[in-house]
Order: sequence, then structure tokens, then C-alpha cells
Amino acid sequence: MNLLVADDHPLVRDALARTLRRIEPDADVHEASDFATAQTICETLGPVLALLDLNMPDMNGLDGLRTLRRRFPNLFMIVASGQQDPPTIRAVLAAGANGFFPKSSESDLLMQAVRLVLAGGSYVPMDALADVDTASRAGTTNSVALTPRQLDVLQRLLRGSPNKTIARELNLTEGTVKIHIAAILRAL
Repeated sequence: MNLLVADDHPLVRDALARTLRRIEPDADVHEASDFATAQTICETLGPVLALLDLNMPDMNGLDGLRTLRRRFPNLFMIVASGQQDPPTIRAVLAAGANGFFPKSSESDLLMQAVRLVLAGGSYVPMDALADVDTASRAGTTNSVALTPRQLDVLQRLLRGSPNKTIARELNLTEGTVKIHIAAILRAL
């Protein structure tokens, strides 16, 4: 299994790569210090998962994520960033990332996030959507219109539940859950 760590800071890149090696000891973990190298690795080695910094040389942030999603639709992508405000996290997910990981978090949490994403789920830090969750419980939407079923899915996402678990709990197919998640991300 090929995995990719792309970050322009060598110490961060090394720490992320070591964490991935703990999760998948038999995996080949490739490293990139810029977006062009990350794309080349994706083209030539076809990694299953890319752990990416949001702001690397020549990446252009969200545009880079969109480019990777378009070019490599089956690539699992987790953004690891120091920018962890809810609007940035929601924008990263809307751009096609399967998860967002704050760099200030513990490596054990990263291990859980990677396992969840590799199993087909999405990882979002709980506080990323807390403002939306609070508003929905208070009966307001902060101009975000979600259906009751979408709110059910969102609440389970906030708990870190994978798509398969959400589908089982709500008696839906996994495809339907993914449709609800896409609608949630569009609304946010």
C-alpha cells in the first residue's frame, strides 16, 4: 500500500510519516515538500491515501485540493493544517477532502482519523461543526437549511461515526448517507 505525506515543513512531514508507518507498518510512505511533487507521486505511485498540508508551495490551498480530487477521484485525502477554524474546515471538506486533522491534535487521534477514512468514513473534528450543531439545536439555522434527516446524519458525523454506522443506525443505504453528506456540505 502506498501512502503520501505532503507538507513543506520537514519536521511536520517526518512526524506525520512516522505516524502513518505506525498505522500501516507494511505501507510505503512517500513524502513531498510541495504540491508538484505530491501530484507526481499520485500519478506515478497511485497512493491510497494522501495526508496533505493546506498551504504548501504552488498548491493554492483549496484549488489544489479540487485539482487532486478531479485528477484522482479514488484518492482518500486528509488535510492536516494549523488553520482550524470552522469555515476553513468546511471549505476543505467541500473541496473534496475526506477529512480534516488539526496539527495541534495528538498522533493517536490522527491514527483514528486515518483508519476511519481508509474504512470509507469521513473525519471531522467535533468543534469544526459545533457552531452549526448548536444553531440547529437552538432552532435556528444561521442561514443553513438542513432537512431533519440531514441533521440526523450531521449529528452522527459530529460524533465521528463512519458512513456505514450512520447508514445502519438510520436504516439507510451507505449511498444515501453519502448523498446527505454532500447536501450538508453544499448547505454549509
